[in-house]
Amino acid sequence: MNRTGYFRFFTVLTLFWSLFSCQENSKQPEAELRPNILLIVADDLGYADLGSYGGDIETPYLDQLAKEGIRFSRFHTAPYCAVSRAMMLSGNFNHVAGMGSQDLVTDVAGYEGMLSERIVPVPELLQSIGYHTYITGKWHLGLTPEANPALKGFEKSFVTLEGGANHFSNRLLFPDSPELTYGHKSLYSENGEKTDWPEGKYSTDFYTDKLISYIDSNQEDGKPFFAFAAYTSPHWPLQVPEKYWKKYEGRFDAGYEKLRERRLESLKKAGMIPPNAKLPEPHPSIKPWESLSAEEKAKETRKMEIYAGMVDNLDENIGRLISHLKNKGVYENTLIVFLADNGAAAEDFYYHEAFGPYIQEHYSDALEEMGTETSFISYGPQWAEAGTAPFRYFKSYTTEGGMNAPMIISGPGVKYKGSISNAFVTIMDLAPTLYQDAKVEYPKTWNGKNITPLAGSSLYPILSGNEDRIHDSTYVFGLEHRERGMLRKGNWKIVNLEKPFKKENFQLFNISNDLGEQEDLKDSLPIKFQEMIQEWDRFSEKVGIVIPTPKPSNH
Repeated sequence: MNRTGYFRFFTVLTLFWSLFSCQENSKQPEAELRPNILLIVADDLGYADLGSYGGDIETPYLDQLAKEGIRFSRFHTAPYCAVSRAMMLSGNFNHVAGMGSQDLVTDVAGYEGMLSERIVPVPELLQSIGYHTYITGKWHLGLTPEANPALKGFEKSFVTLEGGANHFSNRLLFPDSPELTYGHKSLYSENGEKTDWPEGKYSTDFYTDKLISYIDSNQEDGKPFFAFAAYTSPHWPLQVPEKYWKKYEGRFDAGYEKLRERRLESLKKAGMIPPNAKLPEPHPSIKPWESLSAEEKAKETRKMEIYAGMVDNLDENIGRLISHLKNKGVYENTLIVFLADNGAAAEDFYYHEAFGPYIQEHYSDALEEMGTETSFISYGPQWAEAGTAPFRYFKSYTTEGGMNAPMIISGPGVKYKGSISNAFVTIMDLAPTLYQDAKVEYPKTWNGKNITPLAGSSLYPILSGNEDRIHDSTYVFGLEHRERGMLRKGNWKIVNLEKPFKKENFQLFNISNDLGEQEDLKDSLPIKFQEMIQEWDRFSEKVGIVIPTPKPSNH
């Protein structure tokens, strides 16, 4: 071969190698190009608690996250923990996801009490495209082995299976808890196997440690992770190491009514609610602060101090997570989503007709024991209303107070840092957002079964600054849970709070100028009311709302 031939051969070989290399590079696993995802859920956190929302509890790490991201002022969840989690991990309505009613397990479609086969759980789909998937904290989406997070797409998991747990130990909360699915009394599961709570650990601290260990376990392989910090704080029973609540001693001595008023003004100052927002009428069960005895006031203020301490500790642990990501050099490539799963909690099981006797036998509500492993207290509707100001009521209600929760998103794709979005968004919008972030299409079939299309929409038009909303005035968002219902279309909302459920008990509100749902327009706007009732009928048929015969438990 002459010199010219060698040159031509070398040129062709080089060109071939260049094309081959480009092809190979284009076939690199897309997982290496995908961002990490950190999903953080606070359990029963109030709308008005965070500093960045105008709250008075010290939350510097979440406040910094808000400065680096976007706060959502009209983010809507379900009114209960398990229902919200099902909607969040499915991107669909609670009945489609299998959680028509929290803790109710039936053969009726929509009320299976676990994630249904009509949806694909977020971790399962992400795992299929190369993500490592981890969860620590609260599961609350089924007690049986087939409902375990280990079979729902989580590679590694340490969870409490039920809705509530002692924050310091294995000590049971209820006489029927837990289910004896695993052959002995254990609230906890690790990687699908029964386990016990590690002695001497506090819940939020331990869940953070565990999640960090999961993240570190596979970091060297270069694959992205989906890490779900499903914290159990500040869910009842209110318990936290003393140093966290001591710093709040005396801050709430003026009472829950004054705190509610202060928070209304601080929320306005923070830009989270309109300047003309007003406080709605309090729940009828709430006693006026001045009617309480000195002993009752002391116990009430201690409840709020301990609650604040739990939120303080939660923020500290979120700071630990963020610091760890920064130290590992992966923070810049991690989408972080923080939210609360519903409105502030008002339940008080210590005096519950059915569960109270057991709890009183095994726990105390004495002032000197509050916050410890042996104490079972809740901060009740009185403080919950201060946590949900300026909305009506709290957790369990389909009013705004039960469903309007804080959410902060930071990381890749978030353009206007430190901004506030007033767009109406729902917890179902998170799954489509994560899928867009992970560059994966939601399937039409899964494991040989047809899958219901997503009901939410990606938040990226808002995160990128290209749009100020993702749902127009024709979008319908509805929900039924334990015979309480709601449906929203544009700024119009119907709410049903009476039991048994009857359509004629719906109320009609215009949320755009009545954030507190105080002016029922049902009688003055009968045509609009009937239009919304027709929407309810269509929605009910679409998602399969029925009222099963078995009665749900209350926890």
